[in-house]
Amino acid sequence: MKDYRGKLSAAPHSRPVGFIPACARRASRHLLKRACLPLCLLVYSLPSLPAAAFEFFEPVVPPRSFQVMAHRGALQQAPENTAPALERCVQDGFEWAEVDVRLSKDGRHVIFHDGQVDGKTDGTGQIGQLNLEEIAALDAGSWFAPRFAGERLLTLKECLSLSKDRLNLYLDCKHMDPVLLVEEILAVGMESQVVVFDDLPVLAKIKRLSKDRIPTMPKWHAEYGTDEWVVKWRPDAVEINADEITAGICAWFHANGIQVQAKVLGEDDRPEVWDRMIAAGVDWLQTDLPEGILAHRMWKSLSDRPVEIAFHRGASRYAPENTRPAFEKAIRMGADYVEFDIRASEDGEYFILHDGHLDRTTDGKSPIAQTASRAIRALDAGSWFGRPYQGAKVPTLDETLQLLKGRTKLYVDAKAIPPQDLARKLEAYDLVDQAVVYQSPGYLRALRSINAAIRGLCPLSDPDQVDALCATVRPYAFDASWEILSEELIRRCHEKNVKVFSDAIGEHERVEEYLRAMDWGIDVIQTDCPLRVIRAVEIRNGLRK
Repeated sequence: MKDYRGKLSAAPHSRPVGFIPACARRASRHLLKRACLPLCLLVYSLPSLPAAAFEFFEPVVPPRSFQVMAHRGALQQAPENTAPALERCVQDGFEWAEVDVRLSKDGRHVIFHDGQVDGKTDGTGQIGQLNLEEIAALDAGSWFAPRFAGERLLTLKECLSLSKDRLNLYLDCKHMDPVLLVEEILAVGMESQVVVFDDLPVLAKIKRLSKDRIPTMPKWHAEYGTDEWVVKWRPDAVEINADEITAGICAWFHANGIQVQAKVLGEDDRPEVWDRMIAAGVDWLQTDLPEGILAHRMWKSLSDRPVEIAFHRGASRYAPENTRPAFEKAIRMGADYVEFDIRASEDGEYFILHDGHLDRTTDGKSPIAQTASRAIRALDAGSWFGRPYQGAKVPTLDETLQLLKGRTKLYVDAKAIPPQDLARKLEAYDLVDQAVVYQSPGYLRALRSINAAIRGLCPLSDPDQVDALCATVRPYAFDASWEILSEELIRRCHEKNVKVFSDAIGEHERVEEYLRAMDWGIDVIQTDCPLRVIRAVEIRNGLRK
């Protein structure tokens, strides 16, 4: 099985005879699909032959028919424009990151959006009034979350090196030196992995200095027109606001070898707009929710799922684990199951928390079993993860059951709740047939004696235990250790009408391993990295939508 992150040749101008650029190939497909559209959509004349298109590096292989461009990197999970924000883009299989380029006082390019460093570093003042040595000493992580304390701003050179052969970059140039920019891009050999955004005269200078080796992307509005504008500025791509994009506009630019980037930030960053942009034929979507786009489009394109996905502690990669934001995100990303953990307070109220101690994921300092429910309700369970989630609370079990009911299935890790109390809760919320309960064999036997309809998820670490556990526990499913998974084990369990769940957490979070488990017939994969499982499903089903 090929690795899902390919490394292709970075030689965009070496094209064999008969080569049809990717942009033109997409244009042909879009035109054929829309041949019956009203002529009023095709308001621009189409050349008879496609123009040559700049051939960009493909970070994800096989490629999708559209690509996501993460605005300032994964800015909901890490400090914007920093190395962790870019690394998360690579790990999640995003093709592009948008980053901002500015000049320091001593003429060096740094990656930072705002004009002032106040608020997003521990410094003060205009970034253009600080030299590189002063900028390098700033803490650019603590403002976002304590776990990023000491994170530094990147220079452009560092950003390019980090992304080489891994991630394409949209360089939004707020203030830059064209000569130095060209030198730095060419020195790293990143010309097929960047697109430069700036005012039109500056982009024209970039094209001259680089001898057309570095692609450029200006903003385009309908009032600019097309033919004369393209001839004059010769862009390789255009950025268009979502409300100005039509299928006809995309087709015209594609036929002229020009990529189309849809800006879907703010109110436009939602599924209806994503769908409309992709249907119109855009190449790239600039978004604050790249994980949402990929999950939404994958499940929209798929009629039958080859495996169900359990989101571990909710969408814990994208929001603070075991909180309402993590559960909401998991639902939006199409989780089949949301896994969560139950623990009790000192006065016997049930909360959703993995650890026995409060100090890792809240601002509490004591064991939860020694903390009153009133004090737990006052805790901040989001700031440790990141500023966007500041003030998130530790949810109660009742709040969580109300939230998830009818929206996804429940994977209940009954860490510290007696079987009789859990049974009463599931019965009260009419969730007996929507939940699986993970606990020890003894706990599951007790739970079954209370209500035989409650579905038990029994741990399995040894294939030789299958028969005995089936006889004594009669589980709905086994939570099998990933290390013991095999086609034969899954077949044996299925013959006994027992499903197989497994946790692909940690070292096993790899597309190749998911694909193998799916081929064996696994029923549910629990994961911290749902986009990787979704990518495996995408590859397995041969989807390019």
